[in-house]
Amino acid sequence: MINAKPSQNGTPNEKSSEIIDAQASDRLPAHTIGSINALPAEEKRAIYAQLIPSELLERFQLASNLITGEGESLLHLGGREDGSDTEMALYHQPGFPDPILYGHITDTITGHVHVLLYVLNDPDSPRFDVDRTADGSPTQFGTRHRNLAAEEAAIRFGLAPGQIRRGLRMLGPAIQAFERFIANLGHEIYFNEPLYYHNAIIFERYGFAYQRGRRLMERIQDGFAEGGDLRAMLDGSTPFRQPEAANSIRLRSWALHDRLLGEAFSDVTMYKRIGVNAGVDTCPGCDW
Repeated sequence: MINAKPSQNGTPNEKSSEIIDAQASDRLPAHTIGSINALPAEEKRAIYAQLIPSELLERFQLASNLITGEGESLLHLGGREDGSDTEMALYHQPGFPDPILYGHITDTITGHVHVLLYVLNDPDSPRFDVDRTADGSPTQFGTRHRNLAAEEAAIRFGLAPGQIRRGLRMLGPAIQAFERFIANLGHEIYFNEPLYYHNAIIFERYGFAYQRGRRLMERIQDGFAEGGDLRAMLDGSTPFRQPEAANSIRLRSWALHDRLLGEAFSDVTMYKRIGVNAGVDTCPGCDW
């Protein structure tokens, strides 16, 4: 999941399609997440810091070493030295409850990088507890349990499913930083797993294609078209099933999150070739 939305005209930043060519001097001393994790702590930290777009550091005036004047680290890394995945969380200030950037990445069985989760949070926006129930139990971003009161407040505020805060609208720079990282690993392709429908559509607009799930996306588009079965189910029976959702990416995503398909949105995997826009559009003419 990436908590971001397209620019106002619904198209990604033009930079997202530029070709990234890693020079030999830029190549990393590792080619997989597992091999990065095996490196000494400071070297590993420096490599993972490359995933942070410079625009994010500038916006929050963070030092390049990601350490405060008091010596506290703002970048937290998880993952075992012998593991093939890592979690990274970047905070804009110590003690803040949510990171401004969170990522969970892993290796595929073929050694490519797979993005399991990527989140950008605006710390200056209100927080909506869609990630936990009233008693504090985790909801897995609403995929396992749901906090309906928080979700209703979030949809009214203009958020998409899974968002605890407004996004930072830095997806373009984030993808550029990620593609440089992938190129420096010596790869030409990487994968991700959109947690929600709106994530998949946003990724399409940044040049991603489908390894798995395109047929589902096309079935959803047909279902929301005039005379479609999903459109007929937008009957206002819940706050997430409003008629206007038929032509809104964000509201479609809420309706699907509300099990409009009879099950959760899942089993979608996408991929991106460095510097290549796949030109996929399973949701033509639909606004945010």
